[in-house]
Amino acid sequence: MLTKSHIKLITSLNQKKFRQQHQLFVVEGIKGIQEFLNSHYELYQLFSTEPIFNAEIIQISEQELQKISSLKTPNTAVAVFKIPKTSNGTFDGLVLALDDVRDPGNLGTIIRLCDWFGIRHLICSKATVDCYNSKVVQATMGSLTRVEVQYLDLKSFIEVSTIDVFGTFMDGQNIYNESLPEEGIIIMGNEANGISEAIEQLVTTKLSIPRFGDLKATESLNVATATAIVLNEFKRHSTEM
Repeated sequence: MLTKSHIKLITSLNQKKFRQQHQLFVVEGIKGIQEFLNSHYELYQLFSTEPIFNAEIIQISEQELQKISSLKTPNTAVAVFKIPKTSNGTFDGLVLALDDVRDPGNLGTIIRLCDWFGIRHLICSKATVDCYNSKVVQATMGSLTRVEVQYLDLKSFIEVSTIDVFGTFMDGQNIYNESLPEEGIIIMGNEANGISEAIEQLVTTKLSIPRFGDLKATESLNVATATAIVLNEFKRHSTEM
């Protein structure tokens, strides 16, 4: 049975401060929930209109599902999972770092890209959108279960690192002409302002994605699109070695 306390808790998790307070977040839809059930994430509560999961559920009606879903068209189930503690281990290989990426859809897509290209560690500046925002979780399509996301002081993280730091800039070296390593930190910047000045000072290699259009009128690429191109180039070089 869905209670008022259930509704109050679940709807409160739309806000970051309550996700942090309760250390809980929401996952919606059959596929997404199943991904998290099959992962290291710990289930807190599962609400479903159908008994289709291999887990304890609170069965609810379609009308009750509407009350707790943040989607325009709710999809069968809503689950609440516990936010896991992040590890403080070492980072090896390629590490992707985001400098104040604010759009939930962009972050969700970038997490999926990390999963696709085998990037295990995603470092986010503290001003980057919360990865447990429901729109981000939805956009990751389950990839959040396979990519470790950490929120750190980005400047301090880079300063203590001993590996090369790469950043994308309009005036950087053509990425297609560069010899790219298997290890390094790749910085992607804010949607409107790019990489901040403080972080730019720490970049050891500036890269650019060249424009091929005749007019060259487009000012920049969407950060998620740029991330896909950059990760593809790094991984393409590493597989060719």
